[in-house]
Amino acid sequence: MTNDGPLPQIGAPATRALSARGITRLADLTHHRSEDLLALHGVGPKAVRLLRAALAEQGMSFAEGW
Repeated sequence: MTNDGPLPQIGAPATRALSARGITRLADLTHHRSEDLLALHGVGPKAVRLLRAALAEQGMSFAEGW
């Protein structure tokens, strides 16, 4: 997977929720806080865990701060 690779398999509801917000690539996640993603209907702790692991594998992370 490259930095601009697709999202990992996280389940259809989570994928749809992220796609509706324009988040379709792994690099898109770096502009969002995990807490904000958890607030989306369909995105749960397991999806965030998988996304965090995929980001870390590429040396990236969720946004931090307010």
